[in-house]
Amino acid sequence: MLARELLRTSPDRIKAALAARGSDAPLAELLAADSRWREAQAELEALKAERNRGSKEVGALLAKGRKEEAEALRTTMAELGSRIASAEADAAVLAEAVASLELAIPNLPNETVPVGPDETCNRVEHSWGEPPNFAFEPRSHWDLGPALGILDFERGAKVAGARFAVLWGAGAALERALVTFMLDLHRGTGYREVYVPFLVNSDALIGTGQLPKFGADLFRIEGTELYLVPTAEVPVTNLHRGEVLEESSLPRRYCAYTPCFRAEAGSYGRDVRGLIRQHQFDKVELVHFATPESSYEELEVLTKAAEAVLRKLGLPYRVVTLSTGDMGFAAAKTHDLEVWLPGQQCYREISSCSNCEDFQARRADIKYRLAAGGRARFLHTLNGSGLAIGRTLIAILENYQHADGTVTIPEALRPYLGGLERLVPER
Repeated sequence: MLARELLRTSPDRIKAALAARGSDAPLAELLAADSRWREAQAELEALKAERNRGSKEVGALLAKGRKEEAEALRTTMAELGSRIASAEADAAVLAEAVASLELAIPNLPNETVPVGPDETCNRVEHSWGEPPNFAFEPRSHWDLGPALGILDFERGAKVAGARFAVLWGAGAALERALVTFMLDLHRGTGYREVYVPFLVNSDALIGTGQLPKFGADLFRIEGTELYLVPTAEVPVTNLHRGEVLEESSLPRRYCAYTPCFRAEAGSYGRDVRGLIRQHQFDKVELVHFATPESSYEELEVLTKAAEAVLRKLGLPYRVVTLSTGDMGFAAAKTHDLEVWLPGQQCYREISSCSNCEDFQARRADIKYRLAAGGRARFLHTLNGSGLAIGRTLIAILENYQHADGTVTIPEALRPYLGGLERLVPER
């Protein structure tokens, strides 16, 4: 959520930012509603001031023994009270309209973000590792996994429907090993692990920006006000909703594992094969809380933490800065990590590391108290995948495959798999 003062003093800046994003957010409607609300508030305050003056005058008249005049003025004040009640009701309706509309305005892109309408304008920052050269035609994971007997799309569809999968044997163990490996790696570099609920309320989703805009992408539990988590970013960020943290405790860096559930309402027809875009997937998430002065340093820390996973696993990747038209709703700047997938002959996103600045903190009311004293300020929140487990499994299958269909296990994962060195076909 943007600061209202910014909306009022810099509407042209916000209009330009929305244009750069390709957003049709209702800025004009919001500005008009805010103007009407301020007028209503001014009228309400004037009526209250008039009532206060009248009340004092009644007291003065009574003190002078002028009872009839005092009673007449009391009658006038009673009528004024009715007008105040009506004005309060009008102002409350307008305030609700403003609050609803401002939730629909996305974050402003940082000035260092490349301007462009889509992913074709993303900027490649650097690459790591060389894509493997195979002496054979590399296969995609949707062929490798079933041939190994570890990946089963048919039975996933049988028990849940399209865009669900079952992992068997070493595949299931590899999924679990990746979660533990990532959490251990992040804990070893100073992250505090946290285990959070996999269900969240609407306030939590509003706080991080999933509601109201992306309600169609969420799975809601019928008969309740709870939703399945779309990402651990939601419960972890909201752990401090409504709190004031001490500056001395910042930055705070948390890591958490959750399954993630997304309806993907706007993505039908995209990535329908394999594990790329599932309704249920596992992820290890990284969340930072930082001061405004340090948050872009924290974005680099966050990005490097996600990169470290790929490097430990020996997976070639690149880092790109997303353009204004490709960024998420709450982000001010995003670095995507894209891993090389030989079976598809392209780089695919495996992590998005974003600085949301104070956008989420305003929605969730998360502040920090300055060590030097003074008024509490909104802090900055950051989040990123460290990493998406299913996509990491995909990358391992495709990058470490052999002509005979077997797959080498990266050395960093072998201690988590009882020393297993290679995936071979299972019955």
